[in-house]
Amino acid sequence: MKLDSMTFFQLASKRMQWLGAGQQVVAENIANANTPGFKARDVSPFENLVEGSRTGAVKRTHASHIAGSGGSGDVRVMTDEAAWETSIDGNSVTLEQQTLKASEISGSYQLATLLYGKGHQLLSLAVGGQR
Repeated sequence: MKLDSMTFFQLASKRMQWLGAGQQVVAENIANANTPGFKARDVSPFENLVEGSRTGAVKRTHASHIAGSGGSGDVRVMTDEAAWETSIDGNSVTLEQQTLKASEISGSYQLATLLYGKGHQLLSLAVGGQR
């Protein structure tokens, strides 16, 4: 039995992928904190990733067809509209805000891995009976 075929494990994996992408964007923001004109970036909400990957989404069968609004299912990186401030040189990265985001991502990643592990334990218990 493939764990990837189960919706719970797919969702947990997507969540961890999204959180990893978010951590990478935060690291890039911090690396460019002193770059004039750099705009802080953020990832699209997790809901967009899940909505874009649903199996019922409309698929294009020909290159000239109009794309649906469901999205590609990939993590989108965009300019952070919620950046706290912009400095005189046009840089919108605030280290305090990026530190808070990194901390939130870390906590969410720990929770996602814990839930993934618990799901695996429950599956093992269901298949094997006693632990």
